[in-house]
Amino acid sequence: MRARLRALRGDRGVTTAEYAVCMLVGVGFAGLLLKVLTSDGTRLALTNLIGRALA
Repeated sequence: MRARLRALRGDRGVTTAEYAVCMLVGVGFAGLLLKVLTSDGTRLALTNLIGRALA
């Protein structure tokens, strides 16, 4: 039982590292999405789509 508890204590920082990696991936994806959505081609396509929907 004590050996199992000692083994578990050795992984204390793993969860924090996993959260950090997930945050970095999320921020990278958000940056990529922002870049795509603010591009001229996407902006033109969205403007045309909204224009057709309102016409």
